[in-house]
Amino acid sequence: MSRILQITSSVMIPFSELHFRTSRSSGPGGQNVNKLETKVELLFHVDRSAAISDDQKNSVRHSLGGRIDADGILHVSSQRSRSQWENKELAIEKFAALLRSALKPRKKRVATGATRASKERRLQSKKKHGQKKRIRRSRMSDE
Repeated sequence: MSRILQITSSVMIPFSELHFRTSRSSGPGGQNVNKLETKVELLFHVDRSAAISDDQKNSVRHSLGGRIDADGILHVSSQRSRSQWENKELAIEKFAALLRSALKPRKKRVATGATRASKERRLQSKKKHGQKKRIRRSRMSDE
């Protein structure tokens, strides 16, 4: 039986769609950093996923565009821990949180009208500008 990652009540990603890549972590850690591949990168092919609809794929691409490469693969990495297993778990949690936020329905922006004060400021600015022009015009006719 394949494990499934629950993202939302309606979205479940099978672990078979998640791929992992390991590499050596950067930063301090002594010899451990030089020998072991503890950094984990989770790869998820957004376009090939059967678990999410086309609208959801578009939403993920729009929200997480900076993490998706030209091939349509979402990259999530973790190197916080010295343990590869812990980093894998952290990457999965981070992936689930990112997808949850990307799939959250966005509120439609409600267009609002200009306030009375802003209209007044605009009109005052126009009057001041017109007055400046009138003053310049009368000076030009004097010369």
